[in-house]
Amino acid sequence: MLNADNELIAELRTVLAKQRYSPVVIGSYCAYARGFVEYLAQQNIEITDVTEAHVAQYLQHAIAMFGKRHGRAPARDWHSIPRSGIHALLRLAQGQWPSAPKATCAADALRFAICDEYETWLREERGLAAASIDALMWEGRNFLLWQLNRNGPDSLVTMTVSDIDRYMDTRSPHQTRRSVKDVAERLRSMLRYLHRTGRVAIDLSPHVIAPLLYAYEGVPSIITPDQIAAVLRASGEDKTPVGLRDHAILQLLATYGLRSGEICNLRIEDIDWRAESIRIRHTKTQACSFLPLMVPAGEAVLVYLQTGRPATDAREIFVRTRAPYCKLGLLSNMVQRRLVAAGVTPAGKSGSHIFRHARAVEMLRAAVPQKVIGDLLGHRSTESTVPYLKLATEDLRAIALDVPGREVRS
Repeated sequence: MLNADNELIAELRTVLAKQRYSPVVIGSYCAYARGFVEYLAQQNIEITDVTEAHVAQYLQHAIAMFGKRHGRAPARDWHSIPRSGIHALLRLAQGQWPSAPKATCAADALRFAICDEYETWLREERGLAAASIDALMWEGRNFLLWQLNRNGPDSLVTMTVSDIDRYMDTRSPHQTRRSVKDVAERLRSMLRYLHRTGRVAIDLSPHVIAPLLYAYEGVPSIITPDQIAAVLRASGEDKTPVGLRDHAILQLLATYGLRSGEICNLRIEDIDWRAESIRIRHTKTQACSFLPLMVPAGEAVLVYLQTGRPATDAREIFVRTRAPYCKLGLLSNMVQRRLVAAGVTPAGKSGSHIFRHARAVEMLRAAVPQKVIGDLLGHRSTESTVPYLKLATEDLRAIALDVPGREVRS
């Protein structure tokens, strides 16, 4: 190995140590990274020119070498360990991994140019949130790839309604009506932009057919107070770092009805322990709410910070329990796992929103004004709180059916 390669491996070891990987993992990652560098030298490939195809070829080579050394094939998921070490090396060497794709033909160049301009327009002109931009960009890239690969780089000018229908046909199978409607809305956005920039002669967005959805046609899933208590009781018995973290998150969900992103983005400085308040950044409205720090939630978070949270420079309160210790993503898998552990099976969806719905219904039963509930939940308008009114009505009807002589009027 060249001195430059040895220095790169040494730098990788330092970076992994700063990210608080265990010594065993650091040793494994560096060993596999060194083997990959040696393979690149044999193939006369510069590390800055490595692509995903090169990594896939090396992993096949590594699996073959494993078989020669041990006389057997490795375990099914064995390749994930060398792949992780190689990806860490490539992020260090190239600054970004996977690297940005390079145009190999005129269609690719046109697609990349449109997508770059479209993303800038969504961010600077429309001012959309990052999550909305990501969803719109995914659909836009997918549609342009489908259209340009089928009909060539000049096909946008001559694109017809039939092309739009065929694309929707490819996206509709195995999708719910709600998902198909989301696809249609994202596609309309891209078509409007193509027409606005003169790449399409006519605006085809009104011709995108989507299923009709009725306002508040579905009743959101909730869990009862007894079920919430069972989940909190079961999670509170788990004293592992994962259990302490999950219990604190569940307490926040049950107490405040927060969105998943609001909990994941909660930072250490958002809790004022002296004033006993908590600041919530609402993901949809970008507004902030200052709420009293309730005792059960505050105690659960404090215990997690003191004994369960790993040492990390991340400012987010809730982080992964394995290196690299960065903030959590979505909470749905954790919530589903804790519901199963508590023996709770909700009717319908079982993500973190069921706690939000349950909190809203509880406040409605307590005659809390709809505007106050909307402010607490971070709704833009009182109309966003209407589905919870339906939830409460349906629940009260169910209660009335079990009480002889009691009638609930609409």
